[in-house]
Amino acid sequence: MATETRVCVQCKKEFTISSDELGMYERLHMPLPKKCFTCQTQQKLAFWVFGKFRKGKSDLSGESLITVLPEKTRYPVYTHDEWFSDRWEAVAAEYDPRRPFFEQFKELQTKVPRPHQTGENNTNCDWCDDVWECKNCYLSRSMVGCENVCYGYRIFNVKDSIDITYAYDTQKSYDSTYCFNCFNLRHSFNCRDVVNGAFLYDCRNVQNCFMCWNLRGKQYHIKNQPYTKEAYAEELKKYNLGSWKTIQTLKEEWRALVQGYAVHRENLNFKITNSSGNYLTNCKQCVNCYYWESSDECYNCLRGLGNKSLIDCTGLWEIELGGNTAHSYRGYMMKSCVWSNRCRYCEYVDQCFDCEYCFGCVGLKNKRYCILNKQYAKEEYEALRERIIESMKKE
Repeated sequence: MATETRVCVQCKKEFTISSDELGMYERLHMPLPKKCFTCQTQQKLAFWVFGKFRKGKSDLSGESLITVLPEKTRYPVYTHDEWFSDRWEAVAAEYDPRRPFFEQFKELQTKVPRPHQTGENNTNCDWCDDVWECKNCYLSRSMVGCENVCYGYRIFNVKDSIDITYAYDTQKSYDSTYCFNCFNLRHSFNCRDVVNGAFLYDCRNVQNCFMCWNLRGKQYHIKNQPYTKEAYAEELKKYNLGSWKTIQTLKEEWRALVQGYAVHRENLNFKITNSSGNYLTNCKQCVNCYYWESSDECYNCLRGLGNKSLIDCTGLWEIELGGNTAHSYRGYMMKSCVWSNRCRYCEYVDQCFDCEYCFGCVGLKNKRYCILNKQYAKEEYEALRERIIESMKKE
């Protein structure tokens, strides 16, 4: 089968484009990449703001806000409600064929404001970012459908939990990472379907277990040894679990047990078909993907959920047909886009919502047939878009 080998323009290392990837690029009418997967990912992550939470003021009204954006930005910052209101209109620019397109696009980016917080439909989540449909959360990021959570990151449908990272459908849990469908889980990693557990590693469908590893369908176990219900309760009384010092000692003991006795899989993939990468769940034909769930036919992607037919993407949620796109959700046929949601047939759009057939736009809402934020008739848009693309190829 046909493949193509190229040299990355950034790191100078060779990388191979498979026949399936070549087919996807052709399907999306995209040029072949000049950078390897690692360098492409670095480029996309540069658009993902991970700053510290700080207090600031809106550049529109002076209203106080809490944001992860830095104090000095190259664009105005409005509160989330102001940004989605009708109190302002994104500026537009006339395309100048004598100047490079990206130079004009960058100028537009500096003029159009950004919302202070990413997300929608939240209640009492001021000290959060990239948060969607959540309630009563604090100092947390990248959440969907969560409630009463503190210090969480990349969590879905998590409730009443603290210090929780990369978790789905979990409640009343603490200090745990990569856990799915768990209740009252503490100090654990890589667990699924657990009830009342602490210090667990790679456990599935277990209840009332403590300091265990690799268990399946068990209950009342301590250090992988079975106990009766009564004996288990008595044994736990010997541990002062309310003491921080005791917890730190137990963590060290648990790590030693896991390193010395646990069986470690070559990867943490779960329910996958014809896929490769790591931390994949319910994926089919997802090649070279990582931290990727419930998706089909994706290539060279990092961190996403519910996607289909993507290539070279990072941080996407429920996108179908897309390439070279980052940090966006619920779109169709999106190419070279960032922070844009519910958009269709768009290229080079930044912070746009509910747009169709837009090219090189920033901060638009509910628009069609726009280039550099200027509105065109359909025929004018299509003709100018082709002219710009031909010019970009020459440049």
